Amino acid sequence: MKMVVGLGNPGPRYAGTRHNIGFRVLDRLAEQLGFDFRKSWFRNAHYGKVRIGDEEVIMLKPQTFMNASGRAVRGEMRRRKSAPGELLVVLDDIEIPFGSLRLRLKGGPGTHNGLKSVIEHAGSEDIPRVRVGVGRDPQAEDLAAYVLSDFPPETADDVERLVNRAADAVKCFLLEGPERAMNIFNS
Repeated sequence: MKMVVGLGNPGPRYAGTRHNIGFRVLDRLAEQLGFDFRKSWFRNAHYGKVRIGDEEVIMLKPQTFMNASGRAVRGEMRRRKSAPGELLVVLDDIEIPFGSLRLRLKGGPGTHNGLKSVIEHAGSEDIPRVRVGVGRDPQAEDLAAYVLSDFPPETADDVERLVNRAADAVKCFLLEGPERAMNIFNS
């Protein structure tokens, strides 16, 4: 069973931040595909189920805060007997220009502590991911403060386009396969 994991931080304080773009993409998928997220205390996550093509897919938003995201993912992987390659992680990336996407089938976490946690708890770097470019502010000395800050109001339309494009990339990945999705969406 496939599992799409959006990375972010729980609570309204973080809702509009760069670090929560993974949650926003999963929320957009919920709107488009017509499913709801349920809260689950024993999962440490909000989760939903949806049929995409011929397959049931679990959508997961860990509620453990970013740096411990892997705990919720590992628990759900155990419940579902999922392998790391059956995951698709959606996350922000400051190393990618704002508005760009990078789909990869495996690799290290780079500077992303949420992905690092998922890799550690899954026991493998062979985890597909959609890296959503939020850009880097060359003036920002504190990267944590930067990713935990909201997008500027004047970028609202661009952020919406980016969220929609990332949601389309996830659907393409699941329906048409990773090669097709990488050919279309890697920019």
